[in-house]
Amino acid sequence: MGSFGKWIGGGLGWAFGGPIGALIGFTLGSMFDGSVTVNTSHSLGQSRTTEGDFKMSLLVLMACIMKADGRVDKSELAVVKKFLVANFGEEGALDALQILKNLLDQHIDETEVAMQIGMNLNYSSKLELLHLLFNIAYADGEVVASELATIQRIANIFRIDSLDFDSIKAPYMKHVDSDWAFKSLEIESTATNDEIKKAYRRMAMKYHPDKVNDLGEEVKISATEKFRSINEAYESLKKQRGIA
Repeated sequence: MGSFGKWIGGGLGWAFGGPIGALIGFTLGSMFDGSVTVNTSHSLGQSRTTEGDFKMSLLVLMACIMKADGRVDKSELAVVKKFLVANFGEEGALDALQILKNLLDQHIDETEVAMQIGMNLNYSSKLELLHLLFNIAYADGEVVASELATIQRIANIFRIDSLDFDSIKAPYMKHVDSDWAFKSLEIESTATNDEIKKAYRRMAMKYHPDKVNDLGEEVKISATEKFRSINEAYESLKKQRGIA
């Protein structure tokens, strides 16, 4: 394995323990004929979050999203591969896809893994994780009800504020929700122009890519997309309202 092998071998902290550690152990055992073992006895909440912890969390939750509608087909895997290449590069994507395929063959307790992630990631990192899950769900051009329900359950376990969840979801609902730009900025459609400006400044600060700086360059680049969606929502409202 290439770049992903590096962080699995030495770049994981708390993800070596608990239910995610057990999944990693089974996955690596399957990929390397049982020659790799993972210690799953680490106490939760004792290690700092590494880039590897975040990426493995993403892969495990991606598997949950992909299995949400009860089936995984080749076209879906092809879309996911494009997503992984865009976010983690060609080499990292190939390794991640191999791990993901093994995860898809396993039973994953969505609640247990979400609880472990929720206990160890900071709030900004959890928001970015949800953003990436929406990217995966929307990869085929639509977030179906089963996928949305799965992401909502994960967000609830993460204790994500409802306004923050709606803000992340809003850009993926443009075609069905005319108020998506207001929801992106976490304000009501009755907001004044001054309130819109203040909301934009607040949201731009909340979702600045530097908030996830310690999770690696690829994650920071991905976070930039959410930052851009905040700008897009603001520009849309400026145009609607004629704000200078």
